[in-house]
Amino acid sequence: MIVNVKATHEPALKVRAALAFVIAWVGIVIEPRGANAQNLPLIRDTEIEQLLSDYAKPIFRAAGLGSGRVTVRIVRNEAFNAFVLDGNNVFMHTGSLLQAKTPNEVIGVIAHEAGHIAGGHLASLRARIAKDQTRALLTQIIGIGAMIAGGVAGGDGGREAMSGGQAVLQGGNELILRGLLSERRSQESAADQAGLQYLNTTKQSGQGMLATFERFQEQEYISDQYKDPFVRSHPVATDRINRLRDLVSKSPYYSQLDSPALQLRHDLMRAKLSGYLERPTTVFNRYPASDTSLPGRYARAIARFFQGGSGALDAALQDIDGLIRENPQSPYFYELRADLLMRSGKNAEAVPYLRQALKLAPESSLIRVQLATALQQTNAPADVTAAVDLLRKSLIDDQNSRAYRMLANAYYKQGKGPEADAMTAQAYFLEGNLKQAQIFAKRAQPKLRSGSPEWIKNDDIINYRPPA
Repeated sequence: MIVNVKATHEPALKVRAALAFVIAWVGIVIEPRGANAQNLPLIRDTEIEQLLSDYAKPIFRAAGLGSGRVTVRIVRNEAFNAFVLDGNNVFMHTGSLLQAKTPNEVIGVIAHEAGHIAGGHLASLRARIAKDQTRALLTQIIGIGAMIAGGVAGGDGGREAMSGGQAVLQGGNELILRGLLSERRSQESAADQAGLQYLNTTKQSGQGMLATFERFQEQEYISDQYKDPFVRSHPVATDRINRLRDLVSKSPYYSQLDSPALQLRHDLMRAKLSGYLERPTTVFNRYPASDTSLPGRYARAIARFFQGGSGALDAALQDIDGLIRENPQSPYFYELRADLLMRSGKNAEAVPYLRQALKLAPESSLIRVQLATALQQTNAPADVTAAVDLLRKSLIDDQNSRAYRMLANAYYKQGKGPEADAMTAQAYFLEGNLKQAQIFAKRAQPKLRSGSPEWIKNDDIINYRPPA
C-alpha cells in the first residue's frame, strides 16, 4: 500500500537549513506543485522500503555508516534523481526506481550517494560555501560601492565606474563559482570510486552504476531546461565516464548478476509503483494482457481498480485473489487487497487481510498502522482499544505523523482529550508545522501528568526553537 506523506520534521529542518546549498549544488528539482522545504512529497510503502533497505544495508556497512543510521527515503517524482542532504538520508525519486531495470542499477546509485556521505562532502561544501559567501559579500560591497560612486559622479566617468562595479560583481561571482565547480567535480569522482569500493566489498558488479551514468552522459551538452535532474546534480564528464568504465571492468565482480529472487522483487516494486502512480492506460500499455508474469498481473490488478467504473473493485479483487493463491506467503498481496477494500469504504472486510499481512510481516509498522486505521472505523470500543495498542507499538520503531494522527483520533473516541491533543502536537511537529504543534502541546500539557513521557515530549515541543 503506497501512502503519500510530507517530509518528516527532522529532514524538513535540515532541508530548510541547506536550501541555498541544494539549489546551487545538488540541482534538485521537486516538481509537484506546492512542494517546498517543508513539504517534500515522500511516499511510504512497506514492500518498497524493505527492498531498498535490503539493497542499502550491505553498502552502508561497507561504507562504515553502521546499521540503521542512514535511511533511504522515497520522493514522489517521475524524474530520475537521487540525492543526499545530510548524513542520515538518501532520497530516491520514484522515477529512478521505475526506470532502473535491475537491482544493480539502484544499488549502484545508492553506493555513489553513500560515497558522498562517507566522504563528508556535504559538510565540506557547506564550509566552502560559508567561506565563499563571505568573499561574495566583500566583492558585492566593493562592486556596489563603485556603482554608487559612478551614479553620483555622472557623465562618462560615472558610467565607467558603474561598469567597473558590475564587472567586480560578475568577476567575483565567477571566481567563486569556478572554485565550487572544481570541488564538486572532484567530489563526484571521489564518490564514484568510493561507491565502487563498496560494491567490490559486497561482491557486487559496478555495471549498474556505469549504466546509469552512461545513460545520462548524452545529456551533458543539451540545455539545462531539458536535462534530467540527475544530470544537473551529477555532472558526467567524458574523462569521468572513462575512468569509471575502466574501474568497473577491472573489478573481479564485473560479471556478477543479481539473483533471480532479487530481480523478481525489483520487478514487483516497479509494477507496484506503476500501478499506484501512473495512469491506468499507461499501466496497461506497459504491462499488456499478454504479460502473464507476476509483476504484470500485480500492476494490472492495481490499475483495474483505479480505472474506476462499475465492477472495478470486483475485477481487481479477483486478480489479487489469484496472486494470493499462487503466493500465500506474500504479505503484500493481502495488504493490497485490504487497501483497495478500505479505499472502497469496506474497512471491516479489510481487517482479516491486514491481520494476515501483519502475521507474515510482523515487523511492519506501516501495516500495523493500516490495521489500526481499519479497526478504528468500526467504532467498536474493543477495536478502538486494539487500535491504540497497535499504534503505540508502531511508533516505537517508526515515528511517523500518520500514526500519531490515528492515535489522536483513537484517544478522542475514548474521551482522552489531553492525550489526543498531545498526539496531534507530535504529528504537526513531525510535519514541520511548529506553530500548530506548539498550540496543541500548550493545550495538552497542563492536563497531562507532570514528568510523564507525553508531558516531556510536549514540553520539548513548547520550548523548541528552530535553528536560525
